[in-house]
Amino acid sequence: MGSRSALMVLVAQESVHAGAGRATGVVDLPIQRESHTGWPCVYGSGVKGALRSAARDSEMPSADVVFGPETANGVDHAGSLLVGDARLLLLPVRSLTGHFKLVTCPAALARLDRDLSRLGLGRPQRRSVPKIEQGHVLVPTGEGDLFLEELRFTSRSGGLDDLVEEIARLVYAGDSDFVAARLAIVTDDDFAYLATYATPVRAHVRLEESTKTVQAGALWYEESLPPDTVLYSLVSATPSRKSGTQLTGDEVLELLKQTLTDRPYLQLGGNETTGMGWCRVHLTESSGV
Repeated sequence: MGSRSALMVLVAQESVHAGAGRATGVVDLPIQRESHTGWPCVYGSGVKGALRSAARDSEMPSADVVFGPETANGVDHAGSLLVGDARLLLLPVRSLTGHFKLVTCPAALARLDRDLSRLGLGRPQRRSVPKIEQGHVLVPTGEGDLFLEELRFTSRSGGLDDLVEEIARLVYAGDSDFVAARLAIVTDDDFAYLATYATPVRAHVRLEESTKTVQAGALWYEESLPPDTVLYSLVSATPSRKSGTQLTGDEVLELLKQTLTDRPYLQLGGNETTGMGWCRVHLTESSGV
């Protein structure tokens, strides 16, 4: 058989720091971002590395077929699992008028629709999201002012029942009440602002071992994605490329599913020893291509 694909949803349980490797501003250790939107992401190589680590921990059979050989033997054959970047869908943002909100925008929802359509999991046409004006926010229920960070929005409700149900199905095991209480859709420009300035930045120091005081110059700032951030990645399983093996795309995807069924968590990015990076994982399969 040919390839099989799945939507892999990642819900952050702890803060996630997938570092960009270089500083471009006042933050010493920024997170990875898409170059054209500026939205946070986790590059596919990092997601695939996290999956390989989980497979190693679970002693997955034929792991070298699924993920490819170790670097020293990288020319022998390619892996059978194709892993895309983890893209931002819902950004948790604190609200002065209530509990935190899960914020998204029409551009992010349209991209999700295109990706679902490509996998055979959604409608082929773009989702119909009511037009949103600058400074306004669309919510499932409620009216009036809504504060996200330091910004005040005028909220209006209605027309989001289908979207609430779909997000609940893909991300929250059908818990539509949770989504309805927290979902907020802002304009693409407002989302770009929040995605840039609403991510946590923490100060870190290194101490002198003998005195327990800060070493001279040993202060740096590190950016992260907050808990409850929702990312998703597209994964495709192809027939094995290793000589002498005959795994189909179905069998490769089944190996991945078994690994994530036994323990549906991945650790993304750095600072694992301080508890960061853990995400809950959920796979939604396509019918095959």
